[in-house]
Amino acid sequence: MSLESQEMSVVDHLTELRKRIIYVLIIFLLGLVGGLFCAKPIYDYLIQADLAQGFVLHAFSFWDGIGMYMKIAMAVSLAVSVPFIAYQLWAFISPGLRSEERSAALRYVPYVFVLFLLGMAFAYYIVFPMALSFTISITRSMGLEETYGIAQYFNFMFSLVLPLALLFELPLLVMFLTKLRILNPLRLRKMRRYAYFALVFIAVVITPPDLISDFLVTIPLLVLYEFSVFLSAFVYRKQLAADAALEARYVKQEEKEETGN
Repeated sequence: MSLESQEMSVVDHLTELRKRIIYVLIIFLLGLVGGLFCAKPIYDYLIQADLAQGFVLHAFSFWDGIGMYMKIAMAVSLAVSVPFIAYQLWAFISPGLRSEERSAALRYVPYVFVLFLLGMAFAYYIVFPMALSFTISITRSMGLEETYGIAQYFNFMFSLVLPLALLFELPLLVMFLTKLRILNPLRLRKMRRYAYFALVFIAVVITPPDLISDFLVTIPLLVLYEFSVFLSAFVYRKQLAADAALEARYVKQEEKEETGN
């Protein structure tokens, strides 16, 4: 291949990547518009926890209300865009995949949305109430007057919910990389201690500074990693079986050719 054709190939790849990014941005903007229409009912649902805790949210600037709606709209847009981003990623790399890898990877795309929603549900219904109750109890035990801003409330919520929702994509990502033969269960087991350290660090960063919160977030993350190793082993065994069958067919074909000669 000449240098000119190689340069054209790089240009083609960059053009394709730019096209995929533009598609993602369009979907994200459309999701943002749709999220703005959904922001009010979602807001009414989300502040039920505030009413149960007996405090009222306050606005400390003229932009707090608008900022809250934008945060909700961005969360909705992200939920809508995640499977589309996964599809665009598949479309970008699919020309370099074999046909069976291409079809298998495409089947993962719908599960991206499912896992993202499961992660959001786990974070909102389990982790967030726990963290909110803990911080409020500390505030009240210190005899402080509670005056909470709406911006701080939603920043606190989304700093827990969105990272956990994205981390729930870990099993699917590991399966995909195993399918591409980039990862395998042997490699994942060897790097287990480093992965555990990274997951514990993430759990400590995104949760309130208490042992119970860290523990309740760390355990699901470690379970997710082990589940990812299990799924990787499942995919890897199927790959080995397919490779063995292909090699057997190749040997059998060679034997037939030698017999025919």
